[in-house]
Amino acid sequence: MYLVKNNKSPYYQVVFFTNGKRTTISTKTGNFREANRFISNLKIEPTKEPPAKAQSIIISKFRDEYLSYLESTKSKNYIHTVQYSFKMLIESIGEIPLNRLDLRSIDKFITVTFLRTPSSASLYYRTLKAAFSKAVLWNYIPENPLKKIKSPKVAKVFPAFISETELRSILEKTKEEYLRDLFYAGFYTGMRQGELVNMKWSWVDLNENQITVHCTDSFTTKSKKERIIPICQNLWKIFVNRLPKIFSIANDDYVFTRVAGIKLNEDFVSKKFKKSVRAAKLDERIHFHSLRHSFASLLVQRGVSLYVVKELLGHEDLATTQIYSHLQQQNLRDAVNLL
Repeated sequence: MYLVKNNKSPYYQVVFFTNGKRTTISTKTGNFREANRFISNLKIEPTKEPPAKAQSIIISKFRDEYLSYLESTKSKNYIHTVQYSFKMLIESIGEIPLNRLDLRSIDKFITVTFLRTPSSASLYYRTLKAAFSKAVLWNYIPENPLKKIKSPKVAKVFPAFISETELRSILEKTKEEYLRDLFYAGFYTGMRQGELVNMKWSWVDLNENQITVHCTDSFTTKSKKERIIPICQNLWKIFVNRLPKIFSIANDDYVFTRVAGIKLNEDFVSKKFKKSVRAAKLDERIHFHSLRHSFASLLVQRGVSLYVVKELLGHEDLATTQIYSHLQQQNLRDAVNLL
């Protein structure tokens, strides 16, 4: 049972299967939270009948239904990735019924993509495997063909990060004060770019020295969970200097903005950051997300536990945070060398 929303109605629809038959019920609301309350109160009698034969649905129609399902749980970037993965798959095998997918065609698609770009093959594999698992659950296909294919192996590359000295070089090459403050906040909070440009003053508590990353109707975090990030002393000073002279929750505004009430465009921020990186003659691999990596790397190099870093970054799984473990191992070697 799940929620979808399409162009045919302004309301969220509850989708469920009874005896293998797809059924929808309107929630009569376009508000996601109200729709969730509706689905939690909805009582559907379970069936003991055997599942029906898998239904026939073309790939693009399943893709649209799956993307609609993801809108309530995943980030826009992830949804775009899924959409592009399906686009490449359809270009490779054609617009066929989902239940006619065969192992050889899927294997060929992944293999040919891997020869061209290993990272893309790995990305398509992960996103499509998750999608086809859902297709099995929705009784569109009897089994997931990608479960019989090994995941493409991609060379492990450590993320690019910068030092505090390099950050100062970038800030020196940035003319706009609001961007300098935003870059500084990214380095010392590890917040994602979307979180930074959507951050409002109601998120910031200067008395408790902390930021609460909120999920709202207009913005949700990648993990769909809220978290608290402490504010270091130097960042606290930046917030105090940026604090509006007249401020109230009713007139809540963005913390980092060029024009009051107007949210910064993420592409604009990324390009400005990259321009400053190049002006500072730093590594071309450094981009805005490197500020988040730098925050985590700095903490790990100073002996902070990976479990603590995981919570600060808002990772759902410790395995994601493990990319910084090589820095921790260096600290352990340095400690033993003191003996």
